[in-house]
Amino acid sequence: MNSKQIRSHFIDFFQSKAHQFVPSAPIVVKNDPTLMFTNAGMNQFKDYFLGNENPEHIRVTNSQKCLRVSGKHNDLEEVGVDTYHHTMFEMMGNWSFGDYFKKDAISWAWELLTEVYQLPKDRLYITVFGGDKADQLEQDDEAFDYWAQLVDKDRILFCSKKDNFWEMGETGPCGPCSEIHFDMRSLEEIQKIPGRALVNEDHPQVIEIWNLVFMQFNRFADGHLKELPAKHVDTGLGLERLVRVIQHKSSNYDTDLFAPFIAKMEAISGFTYGESEKIDIAFRVIVDHIRAISFTIADGQLPSNNKAGYVIRRILRRAVRYGYTFLDLKKPFLFNLVPVLAEKFGEFYPEINSQQDFITKVIQEEELAFLRTLDKGLKNLESIQKGLADKNETTIPGEVAFELYDTYGFPLDLTSLIARENGLSVDEEGFSAAMKAQKDRSRSASKLETGDWIMVNDEESSVFVGYDTLEATAQIIKYRKIKDKKKDRFQLVLTETPFYAESGGQVGDTGTLSNDEERITVLDTTKENDLIVHWVSALPKNPEADFKGEVNADKRRLIKSNHTATHLLQSALKQVLGDHVQQKGSLVNDKILRFDFSHFAKLSPEELLQVEDIVNGKIRENIALDEKRNVPIDEAKAMGATALFGEKYGEQVRVITFNPSYSVELCGGTHVEATGEIGLFKIISESSISAGVRRIEAVTAKGAEDYVNKQFALLEEIQEALKNPRDLVAAIEGMMTERAALRKEIELLNQKATEKIKETLKSEVKSFNGYNLILGLIKLPNAEALKKLSFELKNEIENLVAVLAADINGKPQLAIVVNDLLVKDKGLHAGNMVRELAREIKGGGGGQPFFATAGGKDSSGLPIALEKAETLLQQALK
Repeated sequence: MNSKQIRSHFIDFFQSKAHQFVPSAPIVVKNDPTLMFTNAGMNQFKDYFLGNENPEHIRVTNSQKCLRVSGKHNDLEEVGVDTYHHTMFEMMGNWSFGDYFKKDAISWAWELLTEVYQLPKDRLYITVFGGDKADQLEQDDEAFDYWAQLVDKDRILFCSKKDNFWEMGETGPCGPCSEIHFDMRSLEEIQKIPGRALVNEDHPQVIEIWNLVFMQFNRFADGHLKELPAKHVDTGLGLERLVRVIQHKSSNYDTDLFAPFIAKMEAISGFTYGESEKIDIAFRVIVDHIRAISFTIADGQLPSNNKAGYVIRRILRRAVRYGYTFLDLKKPFLFNLVPVLAEKFGEFYPEINSQQDFITKVIQEEELAFLRTLDKGLKNLESIQKGLADKNETTIPGEVAFELYDTYGFPLDLTSLIARENGLSVDEEGFSAAMKAQKDRSRSASKLETGDWIMVNDEESSVFVGYDTLEATAQIIKYRKIKDKKKDRFQLVLTETPFYAESGGQVGDTGTLSNDEERITVLDTTKENDLIVHWVSALPKNPEADFKGEVNADKRRLIKSNHTATHLLQSALKQVLGDHVQQKGSLVNDKILRFDFSHFAKLSPEELLQVEDIVNGKIRENIALDEKRNVPIDEAKAMGATALFGEKYGEQVRVITFNPSYSVELCGGTHVEATGEIGLFKIISESSISAGVRRIEAVTAKGAEDYVNKQFALLEEIQEALKNPRDLVAAIEGMMTERAALRKEIELLNQKATEKIKETLKSEVKSFNGYNLILGLIKLPNAEALKKLSFELKNEIENLVAVLAADINGKPQLAIVVNDLLVKDKGLHAGNMVRELAREIKGGGGGQPFFATAGGKDSSGLPIALEKAETLLQQALK
């Protein structure tokens, strides 16, 4: 079977067992503060396990795209080095939400593996939970007994909590699990060592392929366990590993999931996979990473310098760096693999096909940017090596290696590799210490302690009524305490709420909760999975009382204007630029709207004006809102509704329409009743935020009026300052022309003054042991003049060492220039010397052996620096 057939057989099998197929959730997680990426098939079903939401189907199956490169599940450094870890992988699974449990899960797993896939039974081993004294849990005899009806007992192993007890996180649903392992070794090896001895021993050929998790308990913050009211099944079968087993391959990378990528890389690089271990690792890193990069971009997460975007950028740069170092690929190459990805995965994951061009361009631009950074980093490393050589040292300090990693994306292994090639080493302990310090700072900055939920009300679900009203009377279902660096706060869940929770780019509502006894401010409203959470600064005195929730109406009104304007803006952009425009992010609050979209060129003033005109035209048309709730997703798509890549939509969706021929979108946000309420739309900026993505910021309603009024006020001030000229533009152009002429005149005067200073310094040259010294205390107009003067002196005087102490507009600067022969013969190093002298002016600096500069805060130290320089030079030139 090929990989497509293997995936299809899994889904078909469980559909035959009355499971509903559910498409993969986006790989980038939203509305879950505990996760950055989907790292397991169960992530999209968390609310069912947590009891926050009732499932639409009690049995489901799917193949979920997952990413494990951060947090608890971090496989990045193993990827490529071994043959079975991956960044992005597919987790096939079947779930039961309070329906079947261990017996059916076990029997169906065995049936699928041995009858459908026809895996040999004598190669399979089973592990079950062996109990844990700390949690007061007995071994899972129930699972053992079910397995014993299917498998020889000597193939069933009791294992520890570490291997056979699955937990969602530090708190939450958890339970014992049964893993299914497969022994891929030769008969000769099996006869020497039985497979059961190698299960869970990280043997590359005795591997886990399927994990059956039995959700029985809820873990609380203090560590204790409590039985869940309903028991669930959550299974995960790794597609890559199963394909490897079925196709009789010794490596995941030899399967048809990766072979086409490796063939393409062989054509690109000229190297052959299997030639050497270093080259093979590079191939594996690249063909693994292109999947993670492409799927995350398709789901709306672009490479960037923070959070999820930084993780993706790091993965991309790791792939580029392996190609650069081991395959001699000095130009972008990763982007050439995207068509292979579309061919291999586009049928099952159509988002790859529909965005192929966009993904390709983003990756290519990112590669170009990193190659430039890599080149800078290599030059920086050369300078570091020279500095060490000058001091007769052979170890790159750990903090320097970390700076290369943090600033230029140089991982430790690359720095170490280059160091070894040049007879140097790296202080790896110092690097680790610097890395730990950064992680500690990051953890400290974002540390959030979350208490357990305290139940107040037996009501199971919370209802959002905020589309229809800004007020509602409700009770508290549960609350918990939150501690972070700000202060203690509380989160409340209400039976009914008018507060919109932050999602889809729209900020959360604020307002109040009140009754006759008290009034509490709602600071923010957020979503945790699908749970609406209200942030308050204080816990109500009586949590069991009724409360009237009131949304800040003025703020909501402005938010609605901005949100509806983003819909009108997106349609206008498509009309002006083309259908390739896709939303890539947004922010909607009461002050501004920000809209990110796919486009590879800066918008011209004419295009921006055209977009503005279209949007304002739609506002003047006063188009009424057509809102449809609970529309079947297929019906909504048939209506032409625009869906956002990377969003997870349910079977029923909300459709927002402002004229069916203009704007039809799937959206959960709040909107005006008619476009005329927006009043005015004004674009205030257009910029690039990453490769292939532009950003427009705009204001509406009162914000737009204020912006226009401020612009007019500024224009009036300028006119008054220029004595109200008839032609303001001509007056400003005349001033600019006059200013340019004056600057040129000043520059000529400065040049003459500098030339005079140079002649004076040349007349004061001191000779010492055949060398020429200049020690000058001077005044100059700018730093560029100091640099120019230094090099002119060097070119005009032989065997020169010049130390210039300059007052530049009241700020002290030092410049040292050294003849190249003196650098070579006497070991003089301008950079080292200027760092020493900079102490006298309370500053710092550095540079190359032949030229270096420093700046400081204390001009009174300039004469002292010159005296010190003379002493140092006399010692060095003896």
